[in-house]
Amino acid sequence: MLWLYLHFPHLLLDHLRRSNGSHESQDALVIVEGVGHKVIQACPTAKEQGVRTGMRLKTALSLSPQLHIVRADEQQETRILEDQARWLYRYAAYIVPMPPNGILAEIGSLQKLYGGLPAAWQTVEQGLNERQLNAWVAIGHTPLAAQLIARTGQGECTADTGHIMRALGRLSPQEAGFEEKTCIRLRRLGLDTLGEVFSLPPADLAKRLSPEVLARIQKIQGTRPDPQTPWQPPHRFHQQTDFVQDIEHSQGLLFPLQRMLQELEDDLCWRQQDTDSLLLILQHRHQEPTRLRIRTSGPEHRAEAFLKLAQIRFEQHPLRAPVTAAILSVKRFIGREAPDEQDLLGDTQDLNEAWHTLISRLQARLGSDSLTQLSPQADHRPERAWSASEVIRTSRRASSDELARLPRRPLWLLKGPQPLTQAPASWFSGPERISGGWWDGERVHRDYYIAQLHTGQLAWVFHDARSGWFVHGWFG
Repeated sequence: MLWLYLHFPHLLLDHLRRSNGSHESQDALVIVEGVGHKVIQACPTAKEQGVRTGMRLKTALSLSPQLHIVRADEQQETRILEDQARWLYRYAAYIVPMPPNGILAEIGSLQKLYGGLPAAWQTVEQGLNERQLNAWVAIGHTPLAAQLIARTGQGECTADTGHIMRALGRLSPQEAGFEEKTCIRLRRLGLDTLGEVFSLPPADLAKRLSPEVLARIQKIQGTRPDPQTPWQPPHRFHQQTDFVQDIEHSQGLLFPLQRMLQELEDDLCWRQQDTDSLLLILQHRHQEPTRLRIRTSGPEHRAEAFLKLAQIRFEQHPLRAPVTAAILSVKRFIGREAPDEQDLLGDTQDLNEAWHTLISRLQARLGSDSLTQLSPQADHRPERAWSASEVIRTSRRASSDELARLPRRPLWLLKGPQPLTQAPASWFSGPERISGGWWDGERVHRDYYIAQLHTGQLAWVFHDARSGWFVHGWFG
């Protein structure tokens, strides 16, 4: 097998700079230890001002008084790494997150899919650039080999085992991840590189090293199995944006929200699914989070449509406190249907999609209970054949052939039949007999016609054998 390893040297820093846009990216920003006062990640602006990794925070502040400080959070880093694993899962099915800052992927079986190893490597690098992430990428014949080479930042796009082993041989015991006690023991034995360790006969290695160290060396070489459990992404979408500076106005949320919604659109397109319900959680520093439920009238996947609905909700619900983080969550997914009335090139407008966009915006602005639609009822009597109900998405639209077979009906149906003083002057269609209502004591027995009255109006009329002629609707 052939493995690809992505090592993110400053994943949290990249996440914050990507989340906060171009303005904040120009400010000096550092990540410090969660419990200590040492800089562990520094952005380019901070480095230009003299701030370095490993420097004490007090020294860094003396060099850059306007320095933005974020404390490392293990749970936050795990969540961010899971976001990157979900993204990589679109390109490789066998991946393994390696907290706190690495992802392993089996790439040997993907060469034929992408047209060779260089094409697969280039696909991953292009995705990293689009996501504005810095990663050191390496390929190895074993998981540990790929991981160790990636951490040095000297990975190359090659499947040659000899080349990989030579790269590993140049690593020191510290770079190979051995404990300090093991490194001291190897130095006393005169072994300063992994290549010198590899050159020892297996029997000498077993005598001189502990079983744990021997097992690690064998896993690096590939002489001992190193099984990896593949990771499966959860069936949900969860994206969080953390702000370096609190957002005080809803307008400032639109840029990060647009980026999260674009991530959602990409995820839905990859799944070939839609959704009709989003949960947006705005976290505040000293108050309970604000929870905004964004609903659409039907399945939707477009970031633009979701963003417009969010803007309407922001107009209705101004921020009650500065926002420190925004979370976008989706748990409900709907199978995507093929668009109706599309030609081969997809140039025809999807009227069904346009209708649902309009309904979603009206509901967001007026309230979900403010709109109703006419729904058919199982009753032949025209005055009882419909009702006003909640606006819902129909799962199937009638075809033109089905509509052609239905009898013609007037657009203007009267609240109740109105008697006619004289029979119509002429008839255009009919009779259409409607008989029913015996189950509720209001039975009807009518013969309907499309007819022209003496006044020239085109009407929908019926004849009741007991009561005479009535008009029930008007045609335009």
